[in-house]
Amino acid sequence: MTEEIDRSYESRRSAPGWMIAAVAVLGVVALVGLVIAHNATTQGQEIQQSFDGKVKALQADFAAQVATLQQHQTQADTANSGLQSDLSVVTKRLRITQTDLKKAHEEAAEIKTESEQKIAEMDGAVKTELATKATNDDVKTVDGKVTGVRTDLDSTQNDLKMARSELGTLIARNHEDVEQLRRLGERDYLEFTIDAKNKPVKVGAFMVELKGTNLNKKRYSVSLIIDDVHIDKKNLPVNEPVFFHQGNDRRPLEMVVNQVGKDKVTGYISVPKAAGATTASGD
Repeated sequence: MTEEIDRSYESRRSAPGWMIAAVAVLGVVALVGLVIAHNATTQGQEIQQSFDGKVKALQADFAAQVATLQQHQTQADTANSGLQSDLSVVTKRLRITQTDLKKAHEEAAEIKTESEQKIAEMDGAVKTELATKATNDDVKTVDGKVTGVRTDLDSTQNDLKMARSELGTLIARNHEDVEQLRRLGERDYLEFTIDAKNKPVKVGAFMVELKGTNLNKKRYSVSLIIDDVHIDKKNLPVNEPVFFHQGNDRRPLEMVVNQVGKDKVTGYISVPKAAGATTASGD
């Protein structure tokens, strides 16, 4: 027994050194492997936890998006229901409108028929009226003659309303009366307005100078300048003719003042036709 132990001891003592080194290296490698394995396990747990957190966040976000989509779908369903209701109302109204349109077409056709009938009736009436046109023209001719006679009567009545001077001439009281006398054609009439004192104004072939006016008494004073001769007329009333002569013509000329204002008079000079052919054109 002792000999066997000694042989074993000797065999161990005779083992080479590289085996010891290899065993040592293996031990180190094993230790490093354990450390690496531990670290890997720790990192794997951290990665797993991070992955789980991200998965949970994605699940929460997905759930929120699903909820939002469900809400939008609900709103869309509500809107769609409203649109269907509106479409139903529009469809009903469209049917009513089509009915009204059809009725309007029928009424238009009736109106057209009535209009054609009325046009036919009017055409017949016009033809009847044209058939009696000759008679109507005769009536119009008579009406024209009656109108002419009436105008002559009105003119005569106006003549009678005008006062006459001592020489028989009609005295115009305003511009309308002057126009009436012009239409009679017996004399020429030269109208004038003088609106300043002591400033001679040319009226036809004559000069008229205003000397003064009296508004309260409707009187005026003038100086007529005829062929370089001054003829003064003082304190004259309105619508009273002033007669004077020119040259060797014995037929009198006539001056009448119708309106008197402050340093202003308005009137006319009446000239006989034969003697006034050149006199009236002298302005």
